[in-house]
Amino acid sequence: MPRLVLASGSRWRRQLLDRLEIPYAWASPDIDETPRPDESPEALVHRLALAKASRLADDWPDHLIIGSDQVAVFAGEILGKPGDAATARANLTRFSGQRVRFVTGLALVDTARGRHRVCHERYEVVFRALSQDEIARYVEREQPLDSAGSFRVEGLGIALFEKLEGDDPNTLIGLPLIRLCALLREAGLDPLR
Repeated sequence: MPRLVLASGSRWRRQLLDRLEIPYAWASPDIDETPRPDESPEALVHRLALAKASRLADDWPDHLIIGSDQVAVFAGEILGKPGDAATARANLTRFSGQRVRFVTGLALVDTARGRHRVCHERYEVVFRALSQDEIARYVEREQPLDSAGSFRVEGLGIALFEKLEGDDPNTLIGLPLIRLCALLREAGLDPLR
């Protein structure tokens, strides 16, 4: 049985975690992701990443449980998943020619030791100037309704950008692997062993 658990139903996060070649189980936790009044993006993703991992703790004793959550931040506003095509198109219209910041929270809960670590990574994207036709075609083709920022960089969304800036491009997809590897090593699970 794997010692590692991913607290996520996201196929994108599973695809990222697969790259580490560590056996793991996964389960989708059900939590309320509503931001609290005046909660900063960093505080929000910390809270949600830890809540996702903690939700599975009783079912997975003696495991390391990974939780992650991501938000987009634009013009001081926290944006989650668009949920529908109209909102995705409106978001991309606002983002055209602009810089958007993403904050991804990462939690590792060690149920065997009763400890956890929580951190976050930032990543920025600069959108190129987009026409309404390009935006409509993109949303229709990729249907990024469940993705913070209304795009999927791991797919056709890469065509929307002028440049990407950050330490770990996996952060933008939703699971910062460089930081995760460091947390796993601290917890005694080295991906290279």
